[in-house]
Amino acid sequence: MISASDFRNGVTFEMDGQIMQVVEFQHVKPGKGAAFVRTKMKNVITGAVTETSFNPTAKFESAYIERKDMQYSYNDGDLYYFMDMETYDMTPIAASDLGDAFRFVKENMTCKVMSYKEKVIGVEAPTFVELEVTNTDPGFKGDTATNVTKPATLETGTEIKVPLFINPGDKIKIDTRTGEYLERCKK
Repeated sequence: MISASDFRNGVTFEMDGQIMQVVEFQHVKPGKGAAFVRTKMKNVITGAVTETSFNPTAKFESAYIERKDMQYSYNDGDLYYFMDMETYDMTPIAASDLGDAFRFVKENMTCKVMSYKEKVIGVEAPTFVELEVTNTDPGFKGDTATNVTKPATLETGTEIKVPLFINPGDKIKIDTRTGEYLERCKK
């Protein structure tokens, strides 16, 4: 059990059947009245962020979320299969549990599979990935305007904005949290 007075950033707990993670917290002791804990928390499964105030003595069930490195192998319809690197067991995960950053993951990449009470609740893609540009308009000599972008299709099928000097066949580094181009990789 964990009380609201023990809240810190990153603490996960169970509330009303939902798994919540503390994003921000503030212990407030007004001049008049009882103290309280103002909390901004994120639902780990849905991603919804809410702000609530708790009595510091409020008790919650502590939630331990297991994060395990697993290798993405292949997909079959709406199921994506991940291999446990230690036991070589295959775990099917529904497309709805993957998250937005998964669009940058290609086969054989290692991801963190998050589970709570033996049930998979999500997949964390690597923070940075290197992917090849498969299709984009060619860059022309003299295209040196700064901060001008063009659409490019990556080897995973995802389309992002890249600078004008990027050509098909170039490998680029992408931040999966924002979906933004970071740099061209060395060949």
